[in-house]
Amino acid sequence: MPEKQYVMALDSGTTGVRTIIWNKNGEMVGDAAQEFTQIYPQPGWVEHNAEEILDAQLATARKAIQRAGISPDDIRAIGITNQRESAVLWDRATGKPLYNSICWQSRQTADIIEGWMARGLSEEIREKTGLVIDAYFSASKIPFVFDAVPGSRERAERGEIAFGTIDTWLIWNLTGGKSHLTDYSNASRSMIFNIKTLEWDEHLCSEMGIPMAVLPKVIDSNGDFGVTDASLFGVEIPIRGVAGDQQAALFGQACFQPGMAKNTFGTAGVYLMNTGDRPVFKDGLTTTIAWGLDGKISYALEGVIFISGATIQWLRDELKIIQTSADTEWYGFMVPDTQGVYLVPAFVGLCAPYWDMYARGLMVGMTRGTNRNHVIRAGLEALAYQTRDIIDAVTADGSIQVTELRVDGGAVANNLLCQFQADILGLPVIRPTVVEMTALGAGYLAGLGSGLWESTDDIAGQWGVDRCFEPSMSASQRDSLYTGWQAAVELSRGWAKKVAAV
Repeated sequence: MPEKQYVMALDSGTTGVRTIIWNKNGEMVGDAAQEFTQIYPQPGWVEHNAEEILDAQLATARKAIQRAGISPDDIRAIGITNQRESAVLWDRATGKPLYNSICWQSRQTADIIEGWMARGLSEEIREKTGLVIDAYFSASKIPFVFDAVPGSRERAERGEIAFGTIDTWLIWNLTGGKSHLTDYSNASRSMIFNIKTLEWDEHLCSEMGIPMAVLPKVIDSNGDFGVTDASLFGVEIPIRGVAGDQQAALFGQACFQPGMAKNTFGTAGVYLMNTGDRPVFKDGLTTTIAWGLDGKISYALEGVIFISGATIQWLRDELKIIQTSADTEWYGFMVPDTQGVYLVPAFVGLCAPYWDMYARGLMVGMTRGTNRNHVIRAGLEALAYQTRDIIDAVTADGSIQVTELRVDGGAVANNLLCQFQADILGLPVIRPTVVEMTALGAGYLAGLGSGLWESTDDIAGQWGVDRCFEPSMSASQRDSLYTGWQAAVELSRGWAKKVAAV
């Protein structure tokens, strides 16, 4: 019987899911994607139907297998990558969610966060978990559901309720309820996982009113997460790789050595730098676990942008001034610059390095001559400005130097974005031959866990460069543009509170 040469990556994103089949050479052989419903119950709230996510993920998996022209039996292992901080609670007996999945973008738990801050939990959270206390992370979503669903807290204490991020929800359903597991990278985004002891923190859980009984077991990112129920694909397929989407992208970019970093332009934008076997702390940034491999933990320094590629979706879906995301490059090149227009896409607050839950989006600098092209270009440039905010925080104390930026995500197909990113940073921006790094990283983890690849050296050898964008902007112009951006950001800060106080 020939060796199974394929891995299947399930990529569960914020606005849609994707499945990609990879061969041993790291080449895509089958692909399918599907969007799912975004639910906005109130301003600043973002929710998803967890069952719709599951159904969409299974549908794309079957379609990708078909398009690859292979049998499910040819798949060596499955890897899963996911929107990391979105939370689901479900009934262990029925498998039914208690409430919608609360998205990482959502601000609906801000009051809970403020209560924890008032009780002095911020410093303990930072010290133990590496995170900044914020509604972004998954912990505050658990008591919110308890408050929203009568009797659920008591049921959780009796062990009848399960909690998980989207990876855990998928694993549970793929294995027919046999595996309640997550990996170190996802656990480290919860605000209740101690990244030093590598355990759920009992004291934090107690302070937050989170019963330990709801939490999944945490294992290595290339560990054994069980096998799929045979009813789903006709055969049992091992699940051998799991990582949060940003850690998976770091892995796919072959950033295996300390100091290597990437920036992903997805729905969110995330800068992630490998710091090796020790956690590194920086003001305004979070410290997280990159992955656990064969019992060894690697850490990372992270800066998150809440709204990155989602800015382009907003231009398309809400403003309706473009038809496709790709249109932004064409319209953006129609003008040499924005004529002083800045768009700050703080639609759900600002994340790193500001951590302002009450910031809101704005557009400033408009004149009578401002047209659609300027607005579209300002939307693109906002992605790059926000990345500079992060990298400036990384390098602020002089202890870390950044010499290049590896980029990935769908938006990096946009040459205007990549060139402006190089210009506003004053650094080379490197676009690899494969830009679907989250799915590739999940595939690589599954392949390592199942023996398709023997080591990270094998994976590093497959990474290649599509194009390197060199900076061409003068330092004075760069500084002037960025000063304008900083002024615009300052105007957006605390807006929701300012308005509420009127």
